[in-house]
Amino acid sequence: MERHTELSTVAGTDLRISKLSLGTAPLGGLFKSVSETESDSMIELAINSGINYIDTAPLYGYGAAERRVGRAVAGRKSKVSISTKVGRPLRPGTNLETDKYPDADPGLETYYDYSSSGIRNGLEASLKRLNLESIEIAYLHDAQDCVREAIEVAYPVLDQMRSEGIVKAIGLGMNWCPASIEIIKNTDLNIALIAGRFTLLDQSAQDELYPLALKKKVSIVAAGVYNTGVLANPVEGALFDYAPASKEIINRALEIRDFLKDFNVPLTAAAMQFPLRHPAVITVLNGAGTVSELKDNIAAFDFELPANLWSELESAGLISPVNI
Repeated sequence: MERHTELSTVAGTDLRISKLSLGTAPLGGLFKSVSETESDSMIELAINSGINYIDTAPLYGYGAAERRVGRAVAGRKSKVSISTKVGRPLRPGTNLETDKYPDADPGLETYYDYSSSGIRNGLEASLKRLNLESIEIAYLHDAQDCVREAIEVAYPVLDQMRSEGIVKAIGLGMNWCPASIEIIKNTDLNIALIAGRFTLLDQSAQDELYPLALKKKVSIVAAGVYNTGVLANPVEGALFDYAPASKEIINRALEIRDFLKDFNVPLTAAAMQFPLRHPAVITVLNGAGTVSELKDNIAAFDFELPANLWSELESAGLISPVNI
């Protein structure tokens, strides 16, 4: 069996998801337009290749990604688990991110709404765009400035929707550790999608968040494995955490890349597989906007790494040992 098709169980559920999963921000037209034909072909390739978990959100293309996922999985929903996000719904307004999402509706805007009605209405709107009556996973999206509301208001709504069979699992989708830790401590989540905090350049998630997840039996989805791009191509102008990477970050990425050359390992392969070192991680989520990008993701994830690679990187001081 190829590594990307291996299955892991989401804590507290009967969901079994592939170790490589598909993110859909690029499919929603992040920074460049994506044709409907390309998005259809890419999702078809993912499913036919054994990737059975797709993550989306209202924010991605301001509804475009959800609609594209819904159309592409129609008639074969039984082969795939889907997650979307709540807390950042859409409403009529002026779209200020058409440069970021060129395929987005210019008459829609995104906003934060962690009220009980906002959570329920937001998820129902997502289900309509996905053309589904229920969904496998619902994530609290970017709740770093709404921690109290996420714990006291939004989570109970999702818990009720879980009891109604509208969702099977509840999670959070975040970029930062402190708020994620606070929410995990005070709720009964199944899963947490954490982006960019357990990579070749940033292992901060294992300081407290990952050990807490193991203790509370919360499965981890590791996203942002390229730290927004610098680990895919460490050149001047590359992004790190959505901003231009500093010279220090680029030099660190280049040092790791050059070290890996002695092992004949591409930087992208090491970056894609790195999160699976930690037992809290059940899948690596990576976005793709084209069929070619998805093929590259699969190849990098399945690339055979030397058994001693991580210990050699640790000995060189380029990564930290795993903290459980």
